[in-house]
Amino acid sequence: MNKDWPLYEVFIRSKNGLSHKHVGSLHASDAAMALENARDVYTRRSEGVSIWVVKAVDILASDPGDSEFLFEPATDKIYRHPTFYDVPDEVKHM
Repeated sequence: MNKDWPLYEVFIRSKNGLSHKHVGSLHASDAAMALENARDVYTRRSEGVSIWVVKAVDILASDPGDSEFLFEPATDKIYRHPTFYDVPDEVKHM
C-alpha cells in the first residue's frame, strides 16, 4: 500500500431500500481501485448490495461547535416533527 494514495471512506448498503452506512476507510490510487478494494475488504460475506466510495478530502463536515445553529429545531413548524404524522404499519424501514 502506498501511503501517498488518497484516503477513501466506504459506505455499504446492506439491503435494497436501506441507507448506506459508513463501514470504514482505505487508501487507493483512484476511485475504481477504491471500489474494488472496498468490495474485497468490506463485503466478503455478501453483506452488501451497493458500495459507495468517497475521497475523504471531498467530505464536508459540520463543526460540533455549530450544532446549536444547525440542529436547533424550528419550534414554529411542528409539522416537521416526525411525531406529527401517523405511519401505517405497512411502511417498512422508516
